[in-house]
Amino acid sequence: MKVAVFGRKITKVHLPIYQTFIKMAEELGWKLIFEQEAHHQLSSKMQMSANYDLFQNYHDFKSGIDLMVSFGGDGTFIQAVKYVRDSGVPIMGINTGRLGFLANNSKDDILNTLQMVHDKKYSHQQRSLLSVETEESIFGDENFALNELTLHKKDTSSMITVHASIDNMYLNSYWADGLIIATPTGSTAYSLSCNGPIVTPGCQIHILTPIAPHNLNVRPVVVPDHLPISLSVEGRDRKYLLSLDGCSKSIRQDEKIIIKKADFMINVVRFDDNNFLDTIRNKMLWGIDRRN
Repeated sequence: MKVAVFGRKITKVHLPIYQTFIKMAEELGWKLIFEQEAHHQLSSKMQMSANYDLFQNYHDFKSGIDLMVSFGGDGTFIQAVKYVRDSGVPIMGINTGRLGFLANNSKDDILNTLQMVHDKKYSHQQRSLLSVETEESIFGDENFALNELTLHKKDTSSMITVHASIDNMYLNSYWADGLIIATPTGSTAYSLSCNGPIVTPGCQIHILTPIAPHNLNVRPVVVPDHLPISLSVEGRDRKYLLSLDGCSKSIRQDEKIIIKKADFMINVVRFDDNNFLDTIRNKMLWGIDRRN
């Protein structure tokens, strides 16, 4: 079994979990392939074999990798998606961060987690992505997002106006700080902090959530994900920010933006004793009351 390993900022605090993982993985007979920068960080802090294969980009995932393991929080998991893309390689997140809606497997239970993977006691949960088209293709071939697309102001405190249409039918002009287009996975990210709804994975929808709208009667809207969403922006500036999962590019006023469901999905490793409902209940402390 060929397993790709990815982590971003690796500190001394994280070394024990990597050491435990590497030891257990090798005992199970797995062939580990490290992301180049992660291997460099680990090698500078602990003894590492020079025999490990390395990967640098998504092209390396066309060569028979069976699993990607992401060490970190949800941000690291999202970066892992950029390597996996449409290869179909499932991703398993080991949470060394904070909330962990995506990377929701505890680092303290890693031995049991790896054993269940070895015994094939898991399933794949498919997560949809969105893709974006702009006149100048500003995101190149990384024009997809697992969480959300955000269109927002750049260098001013003034509000902007975002014009939105669904399947070529006018929806609304949002007078706000910006607008979020979120996937079901992204419903627990930026959209949630702007009062968007929580959506379970598997729902075939997109969520339009305004950021600090000036009209208090404007609320998030849920639409089918097979309908294209068209956006344009106007305001006092010539340039605005368009972000895909936190990666931001400048976009011109009145430039047309088309959002669609991506033509591929991400496979997330899921265990029966760690489902989405358990995750949101535990992470958001639902039902926690000292009176009980």
